[in-house]
Amino acid sequence: MSKLKTYFLCRNCGAMAPKWMGKCPECGAWDALDEMTKATEDPHRPKSLTVAAAHEAVVGVQGTYADSMPIAISEVPPLEVPRLPTRFAEFDRVLGGGIVPGSAILLGGEPGIGKSTLLLQALAQLASPSAGSVPVLYVTSEESAQQTQLRARRLGYGSSTLKVYAETNLEKIAAQIGRLRPALVVVDSVQMIYKPDNPSAPGSVSQLRDCCTELVYLAKASGTAIILVGHVTKEGILAGPKLIEHIVDTVLYFEGDSHHDHRIVRCAKNRFGNTLEIGLFRMTEAGLEGVEDASTLLLDRTHLGKDGQSPAGAVITAALQGSRVLLVEVQALTTDAMLGTAKRKVTGCDASRVAMIIAVLEKRAGLRLVDKDVFVNVVGGIKLNDPSADAAIALAIASAHINRSLAPSTLVLGELGLLGEFRPVAQAQQRLGEAERLGFAAAIVPVSKTKVPVKSKLTLHVCRRLDQAVALLE
Repeated sequence: MSKLKTYFLCRNCGAMAPKWMGKCPECGAWDALDEMTKATEDPHRPKSLTVAAAHEAVVGVQGTYADSMPIAISEVPPLEVPRLPTRFAEFDRVLGGGIVPGSAILLGGEPGIGKSTLLLQALAQLASPSAGSVPVLYVTSEESAQQTQLRARRLGYGSSTLKVYAETNLEKIAAQIGRLRPALVVVDSVQMIYKPDNPSAPGSVSQLRDCCTELVYLAKASGTAIILVGHVTKEGILAGPKLIEHIVDTVLYFEGDSHHDHRIVRCAKNRFGNTLEIGLFRMTEAGLEGVEDASTLLLDRTHLGKDGQSPAGAVITAALQGSRVLLVEVQALTTDAMLGTAKRKVTGCDASRVAMIIAVLEKRAGLRLVDKDVFVNVVGGIKLNDPSADAAIALAIASAHINRSLAPSTLVLGELGLLGEFRPVAQAQQRLGEAERLGFAAAIVPVSKTKVPVKSKLTLHVCRRLDQAVALLE
């Protein structure tokens, strides 16, 4: 935002004066000075000439305090901007339907998880003639242009018209964005770029703050959408000041591990869409592929018996992620503790919540687990944070402890309270519908007002307490 500076201009000779005078100091004319105002440079605005020029081109000479007036929210014109689809249905789902022009997106993930592969595929498809040859730019600050070209050839995009620019200087990057006017720019990664007038090293707090602020200003001023690739710490959070996540429009996390071929793009912040959506991908030799039927990817039922019955310690539940239902398997194992305190090892869900479930099993279901080592694992590398999986975790532990299993093709839903009661879960009808689609025959559910669809073939076992569900183990 520019500030206003007042000065006085002589209408006779055009001389300027810092304050009003009765007589012009240049030509001597009386009462010839007129009050004028002009915009001065705001010190909080970016100092980059390219960014400032792009901003002035959009705001114009009317970007003053006098032109910014508060209005009623009902009078604000709606934002009707056509989104730019990335040709990745799963990626577009997380973004809310596509990329909004002028938006700033931050994508973080562990090294080698596939961030660069995903974005390179998206840009190459946008630059293809079938997509209308959308002008895009891939700025690589960690690799050379030759390394990026090798990856593109491996993914089958070696002949793409995608523009690649290997540079770490922010001013040069901004100049190329101003010259090419691309619709989408990827900066991989933001931790490696720097401002020449900042003496700090690339990746430092001040460099990240200044570079991200200028890139966001540039995106808003020019209408070019910018995707910033960010590093994560060993705790799994984005490196750098929290300010980066505040100033961007969308924050995405790319999750997965090298032991499984599926990857998850999870939205943590989105000013233009839902923050609960996830996108599922499968890593192949030809790059990432979107997965529309998530349950078939995560649910492996090859270990079932001839009658379709799961072994003791395996229970299937339905987790809700955004607008989609994921059917996942929870496995548990209990063994006698050899020495000292019993161990509790948890993978894929909250360890403190599993400890609470074990305490409820001991107190409300009469199971003695204090001298047992308890192991809980969510199959497929999925992180299960949905409270509706409490009942499945509890029944998996109980099944492993008493060596009894559930009836074949049985789904378990329910949140568990400290009193041992089963609590209703959200979107129960949607979860049960997905289970029926995949061939499940029965479901253990809590008491709820939600009714099963009329044409449903599921047999419901309604349980009010945990001990009632444990009694259903065969």
